[in-house]
Amino acid sequence: MLSIEVGELIKNKEVHLELELVAGKKGLAKKINIPRIQKPGLALIGDTSNLHPGRIQVLGKSEITYLKSLEESKFKSIIKKMCSRDVACFVVTRGNPPPKVLSQEAEKNNISVFTTPLITSTFINRVSRFLEEHLTASTTVHGVLVDVYGMGILIIGKSGIGKSESALDLVLRGHRLVADDVVEIRKKPPATLYGMSKDLIQHHLEIRGLGILNIKDLFGVAAIRDKKLIEIVVELVEWNPNYEYDRLGIDEHKYMILEVPVPYLKVPVSPGRNITTIIEVAARNNLLKIQGCYSSRSFQDKLNVRLRNGMKEETELTE
Repeated sequence: MLSIEVGELIKNKEVHLELELVAGKKGLAKKINIPRIQKPGLALIGDTSNLHPGRIQVLGKSEITYLKSLEESKFKSIIKKMCSRDVACFVVTRGNPPPKVLSQEAEKNNISVFTTPLITSTFINRVSRFLEEHLTASTTVHGVLVDVYGMGILIIGKSGIGKSESALDLVLRGHRLVADDVVEIRKKPPATLYGMSKDLIQHHLEIRGLGILNIKDLFGVAAIRDKKLIEIVVELVEWNPNYEYDRLGIDEHKYMILEVPVPYLKVPVSPGRNITTIIEVAARNNLLKIQGCYSSRSFQDKLNVRLRNGMKEETELTE
């Protein structure tokens, strides 16, 4: 299971959570393994059955006001129950000081307690985006990711097969580069894959003989994208006369990435084949499929009807 330490919330300054540690320094090593934030809800009246370990617990103005309105004995009982559930940490929003009992019990159970001046909704939005980025399955693939007619196409193949050259040709035709050489892929549950570039090589394309090109500087911001949904995988392979390539396109093949099946095409490369045009047509064809129009199946249906009619006429003649 993917997880990050609670301490990462205050180390990372880019998300602007504005957290201040109030208690439970030893709890900074605890793990957050669920990206969804939880507000205690029923736990505030003593029912902690739905209080999940590994989640951040957010206490806003209404929660703090309610807790302070309780009798001291009941207040302590509820806080003890909440701290016994091994939650990741507590965050008190709007700059409200955490109740002393909460700080004491959290300290005993090695649970960090933070305050933030942010209002509850703003904090939840920011921390949710941060956790979704860090708690989603990810991998890297050697290839090129391009946006062609709004379709995210991941081009793969062995080194030197022409992936980057194809991407450059697509950019020249008005399409957009997402990543070259190393494509970082993140899975968004349940089954969506987004590809992006590593920060160091973002917007760059390597062309043998020319070197490293900055596509953004050469062609402008309209020629690049920061990330894109991956909808097709195209593998470039050297032409092999002994291999039987798909000529009808009736059977749909899938390429597995992070246990997610993605439509897959194997395109042989040989002199005279315009790979860029093939990729463009693949994008257009996939757009048709999304709308329910399958050219190969329509052709097969027409062929089957013709064959049946031919057999019927032949039977009638023999009779």
